[in-house]
Amino acid sequence: MTVINENFTVHTKGNTDIIDLTPQIRNVVYSHELQNAMIYVYAQGSTVSVTNIEFEPGLLVDFPEVMEKLVPSNQEYHHDSMWHDGNGYAHIRASIVGNSTYVPLIDGLIQLGQWQQIVLVDFDNKARARKINVQIIY
Repeated sequence: MTVINENFTVHTKGNTDIIDLTPQIRNVVYSHELQNAMIYVYAQGSTVSVTNIEFEPGLLVDFPEVMEKLVPSNQEYHHDSMWHDGNGYAHIRASIVGNSTYVPLIDGLIQLGQWQQIVLVDFDNKARARKINVQIIY
């Protein structure tokens, strides 16, 4: 088994900012000219997530609205009382969604559905620079 590790940084606006990582992931993976592998995408941080979604205008509104209903940002959280940073909701949202995803590479192509992208969701309450790790296992 061989493992390739690469990373890149994405600058976010925070507040459930959703960024399509698919083009960067394709560039990283396809630069190695592999045929079959497992691609692991991981975002460093406890208030950020990586998931798969259709990156389209309706869902870019729906997803933050649903997250606000599930884990309201205007509620007081014990984390906020301890750290006074006002982002307790961001930690909970990120832990629900998760900070990584796997996608197979088969016959030289990343196996995403026609309307499926790999996205980063930054739940924090401020802009951030997010490090994205891409691990290719073959």
